[in-house]
Amino acid sequence: MTISSSPDSESGKAAPRSPQILGHHGTASVHLTLAVCDYDHTRDVMSGAVRVEGITLTPLVFDTIEEITFRFLKNLEWDVSELSFGKYIALTSQGAAPMVAIPVFPSRVHRHSAIYVRADRGIKTAKDLNKRTIGIPEWAQTAGVYVRGFLAEDYGVDLSSIRWLQAGVNNAGRAEKVALKLPSGIRYEARGDTSLTAMLRNGEVDAVISARTPDAFLQSKGEVVRLFPNYRAEEERYFKKTGIFPIMHLITLRRAAFEQHPWIAMNLVKAFEEAKRRSLERMRDFTCAHIPLPWAVALADEIVQQQGEDPFPYGIEASRPTLEAFCRYCHDQGVTAKRMTPADLFPKEVQARATV
Repeated sequence: MTISSSPDSESGKAAPRSPQILGHHGTASVHLTLAVCDYDHTRDVMSGAVRVEGITLTPLVFDTIEEITFRFLKNLEWDVSELSFGKYIALTSQGAAPMVAIPVFPSRVHRHSAIYVRADRGIKTAKDLNKRTIGIPEWAQTAGVYVRGFLAEDYGVDLSSIRWLQAGVNNAGRAEKVALKLPSGIRYEARGDTSLTAMLRNGEVDAVISARTPDAFLQSKGEVVRLFPNYRAEEERYFKKTGIFPIMHLITLRRAAFEQHPWIAMNLVKAFEEAKRRSLERMRDFTCAHIPLPWAVALADEIVQQQGEDPFPYGIEASRPTLEAFCRYCHDQGVTAKRMTPADLFPKEVQARATV
């Protein structure tokens, strides 16, 4: 096996952080590092069971999206990365994103479950959040963008009536990772000295919106509850009404790697699609239990019957209502520097594909 760096087109020297070319018996492949969290629907790409045409991967599996996002945004430590949708759209809207995205969405989660309230504050409906103090991990956290979006558009919540306090979920010291230009009237304060859990417990906030469950709820004896106790029913109602299935994370490529080898984008899309197809096939296999839960196959079949053969879609068109809503929410909330569209989020190489 031989290893070489791709030459810089102008100087003939190795370009900084250029993907390596691996040669083996007269063929070659581009070597890329890939970082994602541990998902069944990406497992076959990470293990090599599904090969990405023309690419040799070094997989890196992380426990938390927070670490992946922090390290990729700060240092671009790998070539292909799962990334927070909120962080990506914010950077892309500023015109200086060092990465490009492909329409592969490893995490999609309905988020009516993400609103936690103190039980002693009389908050029984979404409208009761008006004029309250609410804690958030980051204004640009993807889950929070979706929650504020549907609270404003579907539940009559005035975001400007709320006092917003930003802090780490269970630990102090968390900060925003992208620049914000908050709308006029939004009252926002960063609280690096405390955590959302601490403020829920001492009563400094009335509620918290967070993708990660606060310890104040997990350890609660009824003092902290969910705003929507039967969140699944509320999420199903909302999905049927709007067609929005929130995209939390997407797969991104270092811009330098993509610009040098633009074909890697579609090849990665195809591989991730095949890995997801195999995952859904496993979930619907009655032969043996692929996850340690009873009736998992029956639940998978029920969801497929209600939502179609691919209830967790990748691609732009299949996710257009969600993408358009997120672009709108981000603009309205000052997360993006300008109003984005789905076409602005992805390179042309993955916006169409050949048909036979």
